[in-house]
Amino acid sequence: MANTQQRRSLPSAAPSPSARFTVGRDRSGRWIVHDRDGLVGGLFIDEAAALHFAAGECNCPSADIHRAAAGMVLEFAPFARSTANIH
Repeated sequence: MANTQQRRSLPSAAPSPSARFTVGRDRSGRWIVHDRDGLVGGLFIDEAAALHFAAGECNCPSADIHRAAAGMVLEFAPFARSTANIH
């Protein structure tokens, strides 16, 4: 059962540089969580799952989770960075 925090939506806004996570959609309409440091993230079936993941990962106030601005397309490219640090 989803709790109230998981069910609510975040307002659309340009991501703040201080926000740890940005939640939005890719070109195919899938939900993405993007970490500003590129350390964690993922593809999700719905917004509630994406928000649940972000809240669980940062264990921080919802101010650290932002919704991508309307029309902004996020890309999930887990291996776009150098793979030298992947263990």
